[in-house]
Amino acid sequence: MHPAAKLGGLVLVVAAVFGAAYGIGKVVGPVAAEPKPEAAAHEGMGGGEQDAGHGDGHAAVVPTGLQVSEGGVTLDVLTDGVVAGRGTDFAFRILGEDGHAVTDFQPTHDKLMHLIVARRDLSGFQHVHPEMAADGTWRVPLTFAAAGDHRVFADFQLADEDEGHTLGVDVPVTGAYQPVPLPPAALTATVGEYRVTLSGTLTPGTTSKLTLSVDRGGEPVTDLQPYLAAYGHLIALRQGDLAYLHVHPDGEPGDGKTRPGPNIVFYAEVPSAGTYRLYLDFKHGDVVATAEFTAVAGGHGH
Repeated sequence: MHPAAKLGGLVLVVAAVFGAAYGIGKVVGPVAAEPKPEAAAHEGMGGGEQDAGHGDGHAAVVPTGLQVSEGGVTLDVLTDGVVAGRGTDFAFRILGEDGHAVTDFQPTHDKLMHLIVARRDLSGFQHVHPEMAADGTWRVPLTFAAAGDHRVFADFQLADEDEGHTLGVDVPVTGAYQPVPLPPAALTATVGEYRVTLSGTLTPGTTSKLTLSVDRGGEPVTDLQPYLAAYGHLIALRQGDLAYLHVHPDGEPGDGKTRPGPNIVFYAEVPSAGTYRLYLDFKHGDVVATAEFTAVAGGHGH
């Protein structure tokens, strides 16, 4: 794992824990967080405008993923004419202040670039890893299953910087548009043969404990596999503006303290009411699965 990255955006603080390992990923909000003495600074992917201190108070910043340009870099999508259900060679560049494509990146969680895709109604989630050509053009095969505006997030870190970036842009996908209502908040999510159970309640202004437990056929999964240098990945998108957060558990596979399931504990601090869609990636049996939950803080969900 890398040192703590400063996450801008989504007004949410999450600490992910496997077994007894505690870590904190923070997103700036107007409410100061109380420090947790056992919690270590924790790396997340994305935005670079957040105070890394725990308990020192936070300045409000523009939410991560809502800007196409930030910190001297710009997300430049080259692909157009995307049609629902049709595979496309999705291409984009990261431009510097001089207008030229940036080519020097450093890995975050084993990859130089993480591309996150979700339709504006928070359906159609994808997390993929493009490859870069020598001229700085990134490409990845993508299929947008449904029509409508999709938000595309490029999550990366430049080679000469200590903080990451998360840039976002809307990509229109043509076809017959059928909106999908956001699923209501629920305690379980099923993905393939796996069931993930969520316990805990998000309470604005306080630290809320959320526990995700993975089982298969009713049996707890205790042998999760490393995926991108971790046992689990969490991405959260806020309903309405699609503010972005990406955090990972503290500790590393094989460090002697980080357990490979079945429980994943999160400490979430949500200073204001709202609805969030949570996407939990985990790997088991050589397959990556994504469990999705709707989480409501303050009873203002839709």
